[in-house]
Amino acid sequence: MRADGRTLLGPVSLEVEEGEHVLVVGPSGAGKTTLLRAIAGLARIDAGNVAIHGQAVSEGPRELVPPRDRGLGFLFQGGALWPHLSVRRTIEFVLRARRVPRGTWPARVAELLELVDLLGFEQRKPGTMSGGEKQRLALARALSAEPRILLLDEPLGPLDAGRRQSLLERLAALQAKLGLTILHVTHDPGEARSVADRVMTLERGRIVAGDQAQGALP
Repeated sequence: MRADGRTLLGPVSLEVEEGEHVLVVGPSGAGKTTLLRAIAGLARIDAGNVAIHGQAVSEGPRELVPPRDRGLGFLFQGGALWPHLSVRRTIEFVLRARRVPRGTWPARVAELLELVDLLGFEQRKPGTMSGGEKQRLALARALSAEPRILLLDEPLGPLDAGRRQSLLERLAALQAKLGLTILHVTHDPGEARSVADRVMTLERGRIVAGDQAQGALP
């Protein structure tokens, strides 16, 4: 993947097993966010392919499956919440976009907020919430489309040590409960090592260390 004559990502060959939590570490500018965006279909690749659960979703710059149909949840760096939307409306926005029947929304909202311990926050807006609460809302939004794969972009960045550990424990519990596959990128080599199954290092768009496997996402 190139921009302005520079290679942003690749060549990279990465396989993630179903149910794994894979940690990808590397310095700022290594291509970590670009990797997630390429998998999600939010950035076009120049060559190669991305496959999810055995189905090709992109081949080179050609999009075969649109982002909304890839079965992915994306927790963006910093949460990227919509400041004008309440907690309830944040989740409903995604449910509407996914064409989930409106009659099921109240139960689905309640289920998601219970998962992330935000019941009672339905009318709150991000500006009135703590850093940990906002990240839990971002996680609920990422889970609202019932993804099988969760992409995490520096999810613990804005949190202090106590809240980081709390969110890690919640992620581990959700992974076990929902059977999630997690691809987690961070600049902090110590982040999530206690819960990750594998750790890889990305530098200048290439994997330079770690248990690298050939293939594509399951």
